[in-house]
Amino acid sequence: MYRTRTCGNLRLADEGLVVTLAGWVQKTRKMGGMTFVDLRDRYGITQLVFNQEVDAALCEKANKLGREYVIQVTGTVRERSSKNNNIPTGEIELIVSELNILNAAVTPPFTIEDETDGGDDLRMKYRYLDLRRNTVRANLELRHRMAFEVRNYLDKQGFLEVETPVLVNSTPEGARDFVVPSRMNPGQFYALPQSPQTLKQLLMVSGFDRYFQIVKCFRDEDLRADRQPEFTQIDCEMSFVEQEDVLNIFEGMAKHLFKVIRGIEIKEPFQRMTWHDAMKYYGSDKPDLRFDMKFVELMDIMKGYGFSVFDDAAYVGGICVEGAATYTRKQLDALTEFVKRPQVGAKGMVYARVEADGSVKSSVDKFYTQETLQQMKEAFGAKPGDLILILSGDNAMKTRKQLCELRLEVAGQLGLRDKNKFVCLWVIDFPLFEWSEEDQRFYAMHHPFTSPKPEDIPLLDSDTGAVRANAYDMVINGVEVGGGSIRIHDSKLQDKMFRLLGFTEERAQSQFGFLMNAFKYGAPPHGGLAYGLDRWVSLFAGLDSIRDCIAFPKNNSGRDVMLDAPSVIDDVQLDELCLKVDVKE
Repeated sequence: MYRTRTCGNLRLADEGLVVTLAGWVQKTRKMGGMTFVDLRDRYGITQLVFNQEVDAALCEKANKLGREYVIQVTGTVRERSSKNNNIPTGEIELIVSELNILNAAVTPPFTIEDETDGGDDLRMKYRYLDLRRNTVRANLELRHRMAFEVRNYLDKQGFLEVETPVLVNSTPEGARDFVVPSRMNPGQFYALPQSPQTLKQLLMVSGFDRYFQIVKCFRDEDLRADRQPEFTQIDCEMSFVEQEDVLNIFEGMAKHLFKVIRGIEIKEPFQRMTWHDAMKYYGSDKPDLRFDMKFVELMDIMKGYGFSVFDDAAYVGGICVEGAATYTRKQLDALTEFVKRPQVGAKGMVYARVEADGSVKSSVDKFYTQETLQQMKEAFGAKPGDLILILSGDNAMKTRKQLCELRLEVAGQLGLRDKNKFVCLWVIDFPLFEWSEEDQRFYAMHHPFTSPKPEDIPLLDSDTGAVRANAYDMVINGVEVGGGSIRIHDSKLQDKMFRLLGFTEERAQSQFGFLMNAFKYGAPPHGGLAYGLDRWVSLFAGLDSIRDCIAFPKNNSGRDVMLDAPSVIDDVQLDELCLKVDVKE
């Protein structure tokens, strides 16, 4: 056997035991006639001891070990004289009697330590080395545990795990597809699924009642911290349900994960907030509620006093930052520059401090009397020592989004975005449609199969933009971890939805005829939800990017720098696929 124990499970109770270990050399230290080696495997680290006086040849062999050598050792467990309380095996060491070098290694390009000296690009290129680090491996172990508990919970709720195809038809109405040419059908293409949406609906038509799948999905989108070209969904669908049924089941799953993974028991129901209120009070459909700073609109108070920035604005609103009146002019100028960045897009910022005596001192004092500023203070419920920050603009929705960025930035500066604090809510009653000024048409805010609120169906023709969707998102700490909807199960209503979205009858039949035809054979009322597994893991691990909880992620350009993918393929392969690629310099 290569090993009888692992490097993480020996304890003081094992003293005197002769064991064989195998793993990688973390580091070596020579002290007088003794050589110490830290041996690492997936389970932990054990200190090895080689004694020059006991076995000079063996000690000399140990002195030649380099970092990341793969070795096998046999020895006797002994209590350490100088214990290391930072590791579970810190009370013992192994007095080595046999050493076998299984594989020599070149010096790695960065240290395999929790705090490594390797930059992101270098670590992604040598990801197989990066995965040896405890911090990275722990993320993958957390991912495994979460996937296991998801299956455990859903199995007990009567869900069946069903695999759906990876090669499907293209649905250009959503995000961009990754397309796959078909050699056997020249000139035709598969697409990689953005989600198994229509397939899981077909499973409901098939009578499966409750389905789930932990599934890879693909979207050819611009990347950011919480997006990758390929990602993993916990995809679920249920028959004979209304919105309340879906929310109860998956709120239960979230509470189960919090309890078994993080040891946090959440007893109270998750807060619910309409999309309209989320946008009005937080400027985001995924508000972070770990802290307050709810938006207050000030048009009735601040307009009409000769300050043209406010007088000419369609929206004037602000936030109250508790206890932040101590912000210096330099800090306030930095915040002003922050909101003026192109990524935020505001033209400027107005601030006001509530002084110790209750008076208000603002950056626009010359336009306002103390009486008006006191009205503003009362609107916020501000107290002495608080800081008020105000933005304005000619587009209410755009300005609210800018104020959202300011709110998050200030909260970050004040340490209010605690990664060990979790506030969960459901955002509900989304608009069914969103209007595109560029295309002069409606698009589905979620997807074309989302059901309208039954009471809003009469508005589909008369006031299309006011129709609310039977849709819901779960938001935790400002992150959308999952979302779904009750689906349209009536073929006539689905036809109407396609028409409102600008589909011709021929196009609807071409892209979704298989689903529409299936509905004619009896589709049950159904709905579902998809969680982002990557986002759940990164949230529980306290990560800033989902990339750190994916074994082999892509970089911000969508490239796998380890595999050097995507890459150019041979002309022979292109010819087989009836493709010609003309790459211009």
